[in-house]
Amino acid sequence: MDYAQTIEFLYHSLPAFHRVGGPAYKANLNNTLALDGYFGHPHRKFKTVHVAGTNGKGSVSHMLAAVLQQSGYRTGLYTSPHLKDFTERIRINGEAIDRQEVVAWVEKHLGILDQIKPSFFEMSVAMAFDYFATNGVEVAVVEVGMGGRLDSTNIITPELSVITNISFDHTQFLGHTLPAIAGEKAGIIKTGIPVVIGETHSETREVFMAKAGEMSSSIQFADTRYRVTATGHDQGRQVFELKDTRGEIQYIQLDLLGSYQMKNIVTAVAALDFLKEKFPDITRESIDKGLHHAGSITGLHGRWEILQVHPPVICDTAHNEGGIRLAMEQLVRVPHDTLHIVFGTVKDKDPSAVLALLPVDARYYFTKAAIPRALDENLLAEKAALYGLKGHTYTSVQSAFEAAMAIASDRDVVFIGGSNFVVSEIL
Repeated sequence: MDYAQTIEFLYHSLPAFHRVGGPAYKANLNNTLALDGYFGHPHRKFKTVHVAGTNGKGSVSHMLAAVLQQSGYRTGLYTSPHLKDFTERIRINGEAIDRQEVVAWVEKHLGILDQIKPSFFEMSVAMAFDYFATNGVEVAVVEVGMGGRLDSTNIITPELSVITNISFDHTQFLGHTLPAIAGEKAGIIKTGIPVVIGETHSETREVFMAKAGEMSSSIQFADTRYRVTATGHDQGRQVFELKDTRGEIQYIQLDLLGSYQMKNIVTAVAALDFLKEKFPDITRESIDKGLHHAGSITGLHGRWEILQVHPPVICDTAHNEGGIRLAMEQLVRVPHDTLHIVFGTVKDKDPSAVLALLPVDARYYFTKAAIPRALDENLLAEKAALYGLKGHTYTSVQSAFEAAMAIASDRDVVFIGGSNFVVSEIL
């Protein structure tokens, strides 16, 4: 098989959550543990940092990986889902795994894949850990796929656990209340391993405190350690002022755009305070350089990414209530005559909370990504109409985008979002 055939084979042979949703979800670690045993427990051969959360975990993972790499450590990065290509999920020092490495790995291990029949995600985690161990990674930043307690990545014992925040997402699997969701994400907290929580929330704070106490883990709420102020931009980078509890101030330049990164930068810097004790080559200079070039070092895309200037074309992967709220707060502040929003979502989530946050004075182009999990564009438009959102429907993301661009003037703004998969097709 060539690479395209290999990926197509995996999609059809292994249930992929990002394509089909619920049928791919495994509510246990049985397959993951079986694969881990087969490969000789590769995750024990390198150090790890574990990152969970409803929103921001991808950005924080990339920030931490960039700093570790700038500090001289051979750094692995595992994230999901991918936007354009499967290889994005598995990186060493910012370089994605080679396509031929993917083909060779699948061909070599077809027997065990056929025997265990893991999900696509379980397989990708096994591939990542085996690849990191084989290629001499010193430390890997590992992003949780969903939840935490039952996530396939949760077989690791990290140097640090990080939970960015809690909001409503995947409620059919994680629970319908914030404490219930927090309980699932708190499942990554390990005995004696410190944990950083990005945001303090009255409904979830005690959940994390109780779990940390149970596991004898020190716990730090990042937003109580640092206060952050956005002070502007410098050569296309956001500038943040961070003041700690002692009144000491540091300035951070970050090449990841989006005002919501103000929350993520606090989480990342608080996490780095702990990591400096485990990785002594992390310095003030390597932190500054890593964050200054985080996106370019690690290849992060889809976070308030500006694809064109005239008219402004912006895409963002925010797809749940917490993420959309922050993205829309920033979007409406961008100067414009008319907002054109290309929007699609998935059918296994109730879009009501998200639709209620979208601006009613925008022109909408309702569409669906080319995956079985996508919500039909006509059903989406019907639901959106209940919230006063008006527009037309399109059978593909590309046709929706082309329709928006055909109408938009240079004084307008075009936004693409609602789903990772909508953004991926534009990218």
